[in-house]
Parts: sequence; C-alpha cells; structure tokens
Amino acid sequence: MTGEEELFLDVLRDEAVSRIYQLGKVSDANNYLERTFLSAASKRAGDLILSWMEDAGLKTWVDGMGNIHGRVESQNATAEALLVGSHLDTVIDAGMYDGALGIICAISALKALQVSQKLDKLCRPVEVIAFSDEEGVRFQTTFLGSAAISGMLSPSVLKIVDKSGVTVEDALQRNSFRATEESLDKIKYDPTSVYGYVEVHIEQGPVLESLDYPLGVVKGIAGQTRLMVTVEGSQGHAGTVPMFMRRDPMVAASELIVFLESLCKHPQKFLTFDDQCVGSPIESFSGLVCTVGEISCWPTDYLVKLKVYILSQNNICGVVKFTVDIRAVDDLTKETVIQKFSDRVGTICQNRMVKCTIDRKHNAAAAHSDKKLSLRLRQAVLSAVSRIPGGIQGDVPVLMSGAGHDAMAMSHLTKMGMIFVRCRGGVSHSPDEHVSEDDVWAAGLALLHFLNKLVVC
Repeated sequence: MTGEEELFLDVLRDEAVSRIYQLGKVSDANNYLERTFLSAASKRAGDLILSWMEDAGLKTWVDGMGNIHGRVESQNATAEALLVGSHLDTVIDAGMYDGALGIICAISALKALQVSQKLDKLCRPVEVIAFSDEEGVRFQTTFLGSAAISGMLSPSVLKIVDKSGVTVEDALQRNSFRATEESLDKIKYDPTSVYGYVEVHIEQGPVLESLDYPLGVVKGIAGQTRLMVTVEGSQGHAGTVPMFMRRDPMVAASELIVFLESLCKHPQKFLTFDDQCVGSPIESFSGLVCTVGEISCWPTDYLVKLKVYILSQNNICGVVKFTVDIRAVDDLTKETVIQKFSDRVGTICQNRMVKCTIDRKHNAAAAHSDKKLSLRLRQAVLSAVSRIPGGIQGDVPVLMSGAGHDAMAMSHLTKMGMIFVRCRGGVSHSPDEHVSEDDVWAAGLALLHFLNKLVVC
C-alpha cells in the first residue's frame, strides 16, 4: 500500500468511522438515538459537523432552516457548484449510519483532497450540506432542509404544529432564525449556480449484501404518497349493542387495510393495462409497496408513563384513524392505485354505514438520476472497489430506491446522482443498522475518485 493509499485509509476509513460513532452518541434520548429537527441534540450534532468541515478546510455557515454548509471555492469564479450531502436528523430509536454516513463521507473526501494538496486546484466549487430535516419525525413533513434549498418549501409549512403545539415558525424563532416567507426565499438556491447534487447513503435494503458487493449506483427514487384515513362510526357498549346494529369503524378499517394489502400484492387483479397507459404491467408495478404504519382509535386510555394508547376493552370505538404509505417507481401507477383504493374505501364504508375521509398528507413524485452523473459515479465505484482488498468481482449494481432521500427534493433544483452503501441484513431505522469499516472506506474512496475526475483541474 502506497503512502497516499495509507492516507486515504486513515482519513476515509478510520477517522470517518470514528466520527460516525461520535455522531451516533449525540441524542435527545438517554437510551437510544433520537435527533429531530432543531432539537438540542441536533444543535450539538451541527456544532460537531461544523468543526469537521473546518478541519477539512471548508468555509462554514448555518442557513435559516438550520442546514449546515461547508464550501470550498474554485479557481474558476463563475463555475457552477457541485453539492454533496445528506441529513443530520434521525428517526426515533435510530441507527448511526442513516444520513450521517453521507455527511461524513463527503467531509472525509474533501479532507483527503486537502491533505493531498488538491483542494486549492478545483475547477468548480464543492459544497457539503448537512440537511436539518429529512425524516420528518417532529413535524410529520419530510425534507424541510433540502426542500428549502431547492425552493420546494411552501410558506404554509411554517404553521405546521408538532405534538407539543409548537409550530415550525416557533421552532425556528426559538433557535434565532427568522421565520418568514422572505427568509425562506433567501434560503433557496439559484439553479443556474448549481452543477448537480450527489448523495452517499446506506441502501436500507438487502440487495447489495445478496450480491456481495459493497456499493451500488441509484437509478432513481420511487414516488411516495402518504394518506390519513379516518373512519367514523357509532361508539357504544361492547355488551349491549347487537352485532347487526353496529356501525363499527374498527372492523371497517380492518377490511380497508386487508384490501390495501391485496391491491398492492396483486395489482394485476385489480388494475388493467388500460388503467395505467404506461409501459408494460410488470414495469409499471415494479417497486409498488403499500404500508399502514400507524393506527389509532377513540376512545382510548392514555398511559403517560408508558407512552402507549390502549383501547377501552369494553367499548365499541367511535373513530379509527390509520396512515397509508404508497410508493412506486411509476407515478401514474401510484396514482392509479390510490384511486382504486379510494373507490373501494367509498364502497366498504357505505356498506358498513360508517363515514370515511382520506386526507393526502405528503406527495413526492418519483425522481430519476441523471444518466451522465450516474455513469461518472459508476466509474468511481469501479475504481474504488478495485483498491479495496477482497477480490470484489462483477459490475456495479444499479438499484432503484424505495426509500425517499434528500436527493428527491434536490432533483427539483438540479440533476442528481446517488451511491448506495451495503448495510448488514438490509436493516435500517434501527439500532441494528450497521456498515462495515471497509464499506465506509469504499464509499469515501468512490466519492474521492468522483471528485478527482469531476472537480480537480
């Protein structure tokens, strides 16, 4: 191993892994990892990231949505900037790698350029961004950070309320940020100033592990729609209301959920080729997944200490609410599935004499990676894995992402590309989330090779 390769090993693997573990300890909870938008822990995490950016020779700042920026300028003052990044927030009881890996790999790759004395020889600026909110845990709306930069954030988002009654506007002001339509307008980037956006992220699935390959290139991100379904029936006593007289929203909701599963497992039984008018049925249904993630009912008993809701056992509940998450590679297919589900909701609820409403809470169109950018990333991955011990064989896998990423929001601003990194068991959003040290190294090295070809003069 040459001296330069030893340097890359120190910076891109050993130091990067150490920083991932450091960031993994910055939490708002004592016994698990939780770091939500503009929380105390997110502020501490931001301070760490700022220090690492400065260590890599970057000029740093924090924008009005709490996004952390580190930038190095180029010899060409008018060149468009390459943006690289991921998110610093987490889900509740999270793993250490989701979001954090992409931020740290980007900083490490630029530090490697700095130490090898190439950071002052760039032909275009490079900017690393640690987005303040991607998961949407606190305010139940995703991409607050990247949507603000891409100009996709509506001013109405300022009025969204968290579970404590705090609005986005309140949260920003409590962190000394202005929270106005004008301040949001100042955060967004001019598309003509940006060359493209690249993100490194764990796969959050088992494909790379099954192929025994450390990295993959993402060809696109599935579109996503989140619905809230409310079923209102007639509340009553469990022992005194005859079965034939009941208007039970729990049973109606159960029937709706089972139908949704059938619709998404076997869409060809419910949707015809003419329904979609795009591609072949196999292509159209590729990547279609539907999930009910949360269900609640009223009345309930709320156990504060345990933070759980328990249904009153001797009661027919009056209202049931459940969330629906629908994702597909093809947006028209997704909308057709939503329409078919909505039609069946009307029929089932009418038959069971309950009232049903469907509210669309989130909608994101599918985002497709730029072909030229993806080709450059594929070449960088091939170059990187050839230097990693282990005799890795085969071509670089090309994957579709079923999970949403900041690249989805950034695709409204500029062309985008992504590298996926193998994760153990395909597990994510869990403390069991894990990426091997050598795969962290491979990801950092691939990003470094990409930067060497694209931005170093």
